[in-house]
Amino acid sequence: MKAGKLSDALKKGAIWGFILLELIFFSVAGQFLSLSDSAFMDLDNMLLLLKQSAPIGIIAIGMTIVMINGNIDLSVGATFAIAAIVLLDSMTWPIFAGLGDWVIPVSWLLALTVGTLLGALNGLIVWKTGVDAFIVTLGAMLGYRGMVFMFNGENPTSHLNWTLVDFAEAQLLGIHTPTWFLLGVTLAIWFVMTRTVHGRNAYAIGDNREAAVNAGIRVGPHMMINFAIIGFLAALSAVVFYSESGSVNPNDGQLYELWVITAVVLGGTKITGGAGSVIGTFGGVIAIQLLRKGLGHIGADTSTVNLVIGLILIAVLILDRQLNIRGKEELKL
Repeated sequence: MKAGKLSDALKKGAIWGFILLELIFFSVAGQFLSLSDSAFMDLDNMLLLLKQSAPIGIIAIGMTIVMINGNIDLSVGATFAIAAIVLLDSMTWPIFAGLGDWVIPVSWLLALTVGTLLGALNGLIVWKTGVDAFIVTLGAMLGYRGMVFMFNGENPTSHLNWTLVDFAEAQLLGIHTPTWFLLGVTLAIWFVMTRTVHGRNAYAIGDNREAAVNAGIRVGPHMMINFAIIGFLAALSAVVFYSESGSVNPNDGQLYELWVITAVVLGGTKITGGAGSVIGTFGGVIAIQLLRKGLGHIGADTSTVNLVIGLILIAVLILDRQLNIRGKEELKL
């Protein structure tokens, strides 16, 4: 196998090898260090892990498109919180008082629409101003979070609809509803990125934006669509999560953008764009959740979990840089 192909194979398979190592390590370490009697790889434990991966995972799948495109979105956590507030608060609006449980799809639609519009607004500003997406979405993160606090101050927004809770807690074939949403989103975006012109254009724009423009790709509208997609998925994540919990605090969703970006990078997507995969991101999400759950299983506290994940992210970025440098040197030869 040539060096370049070997490098690509290592990148694509590394996350799944890392997941395997995690499973082995925490299963063995758990026998000696865990305070729980249950095995780490217990089926119910793994199914719960997938369910807990859904909120971050759904957003991470959307972030993959944006980062392959050569952009980034730091406002996803705030968008998540706004969509959650719209979902729960709209169920109590007098205008919908006579709908009964039919208020559920109406509130879902409102939350998803708000998330999509906020994402599209980010994309529109990036397109029309030419300002880097990092700066635009950093400002949006602060602005959208400010809107969250303006809505209800420091107080949580709560509304528990038991029909909605029953749906969110339901299981089909032993798999929880949030997990089905995560799997469905992963499959849908994988199809878009691998089987459609839009997906091919995302890679082309991220790899060389100037060449994409010369090839006739409408870069601005394309990027705006991708920002709208991640806004929609941030709202969908909120809909899935808060359908069960029924209460959103103003600080909810903070640091989600960092967890999401970490998962996408661990899955092999380049920060600079042009390369990455949805399946790799799915693996990155599972790897992070395994770390969080596994370290908790052996008694580590939250600060230790964050430290370990941060060190792993730095190591992955250094390794990715070294592989890219070697690849460029091989092209010169």
